[in-house]
Amino acid sequence: MNTAEFDYLKTMLYERSGLVVTPEKGYLIESRLMPIARHRGIENVGRLIEEIRRTRDETALAQIVDAMTTNETLFFRDGWPFERLRSNLLPEIMEKTKASRRIRIWSAACSSGQEPYSLAMIMAELGSALAGWQVEIVATDISDEMLARAQTGRYSVFEVSRGLSEPLLQKYFEPEKDGWRAKDSLRSMISFRRYNLLDDPAANGLGPFDIIFCRNVLIYFDETTRRRVFSGLAKVMRPWGYLCLGGAETVVGISDAFQVLTGERGLFGLKS
Repeated sequence: MNTAEFDYLKTMLYERSGLVVTPEKGYLIESRLMPIARHRGIENVGRLIEEIRRTRDETALAQIVDAMTTNETLFFRDGWPFERLRSNLLPEIMEKTKASRRIRIWSAACSSGQEPYSLAMIMAELGSALAGWQVEIVATDISDEMLARAQTGRYSVFEVSRGLSEPLLQKYFEPEKDGWRAKDSLRSMISFRRYNLLDDPAANGLGPFDIIFCRNVLIYFDETTRRRVFSGLAKVMRPWGYLCLGGAETVVGISDAFQVLTGERGLFGLKS
């Protein structure tokens, strides 16, 4: 891939997904895009980019964005956000929403779905405590391929071994050939839809939300893009809501809409 081809790819990915790629990630570009080139009968990634520049083929462009988006995830990733949700955040949110008895949670950049299914299991485990409440979990991602996977609720033996305890696996999943599938009762708690974090969530009919999980995706964006994303998230978060970020992510020095919550790690609230 020559400099012009790399610059085109870099600009296209940034404009369409906010992803920042640098020349030292050339090995990653080659490994992820070569399967697309082969599928299209093209001999190398440079020629693939050359063709896309010429044709502006939207299908191919979407495939490239999908391939370059990092989709690493696992059930109950990092542990603490889900325990914090169960033990403290939900009781507080239930007190705030007791008039409507409705709780809405957004799992942004949900990848192959382990996060929203983890959230659904947390809610399901509360059982009678949520009797009479309407709980909505909205899971979004930019990748059509990942969303299609997530909607099936199917996971390999390796995937369910990453973060999912045996009791929860047996309770909420059914064995299938070469893996497991989330039971219908769990899948029905989640609605999946395609959404690009660079867009305005309010203008796209998302929200309002009591809790937003947007974890381990902003680390791939530059500060300008993070500021843009935070602005959108603030629009669709209820005044008492919580924003949960990844351990290496923060609003500090980037967004004036959110504030650090005293004594909290990775949790942020709207400024009053």
